[in-house]
Amino acid sequence: MTSRLASRLLNWYRLQGRTLPWRGHPDPYAVWVSEIMLQQTRVEAVIPYFEKWMRLFPTVKELAGASEQDVLNAWEGLGYYSRARNLHKASKIVVEKHGGELPRDLKALRELPGIGRYTVGAIASIAFNMDEPTLDGNLRRVFARLFDVSEAADSPAGEKILWNLTAGHLPRGQAGDYNQALMDLGATICLPRNPRCLLCPLMEICEARANGTQEQRPVLKPRKETPFFTHAAGVMTMNGKVLLAKRPSKGLLGGMWEFPNGRVDGEPAEELESALEAGYQLKVRTGEALVTVQHAYTHFRVMVHAFRCELVNTSANENLKWVKLEEMADYPMGKVDRQIARVLHG
Repeated sequence: MTSRLASRLLNWYRLQGRTLPWRGHPDPYAVWVSEIMLQQTRVEAVIPYFEKWMRLFPTVKELAGASEQDVLNAWEGLGYYSRARNLHKASKIVVEKHGGELPRDLKALRELPGIGRYTVGAIASIAFNMDEPTLDGNLRRVFARLFDVSEAADSPAGEKILWNLTAGHLPRGQAGDYNQALMDLGATICLPRNPRCLLCPLMEICEARANGTQEQRPVLKPRKETPFFTHAAGVMTMNGKVLLAKRPSKGLLGGMWEFPNGRVDGEPAEELESALEAGYQLKVRTGEALVTVQHAYTHFRVMVHAFRCELVNTSANENLKWVKLEEMADYPMGKVDRQIARVLHG
């Protein structure tokens, strides 16, 4: 039997559900790509990336056969680059172990890099019409308000309560629409701030609305103060080429390219030379300031001071590469280094 919550939600979704390029797509691969892209990223930002991705890598086999550089290039600007690397790794596993078809088995899905409990539920319900719940940030907020959950939503106890609530109202045979309806409700009506309660199809059964606590839900654990770091970067050009460094394949911006740089504690211009010698075995003379760029990552903020530098001696560091200035666009970079590259180019 469909609960009153699910019935009202599904009726609203039939009339108000968003039209998105991955909805109604016959290929589970498209659902998989969209769900990975949508992790911690707004739909509006994802749509052009999804459309470009599906043109470049229309099948799992095409993705598995692509180079990491091409994959990161296609993802550049979307952030959280481990998602792209995991998608690429997982595509190779799907080709090698599952004949190029995304597995329907939940355990096999969960074993793929980058696919956790939430993504398993989303793929299983939307792509395979399986009766599986899911719980992303939007759904967490919706259920914390619907049932006025005072437990911290990002704690193990709170997560357990919310998973049980979404599973308990799951309409059999309609899980895909139910999960997508909840996603739409959280994205368009049950907003983080100033929720549009008067337009909500579930207003009459929302406990937080009745208690006047909707602005206090979900409860989240206090955030730690965000660290702030200062870096200095060296921009070295020679004969129409620029010296770039490739980041380690694991960790933040793994596999991306950047201008040689290092963290500094004092005056960036004074510390740059020793930072580059320590990090890359490069000896340089610091020249004029080029640009200063600030950026906020998930767990820290950074300010990068970029300087033109004269190269005194080359280095045997295998992560360094001379790249033609006109080919810099072919080398995937994070937002900070792409901004430096734009200043350099133009």
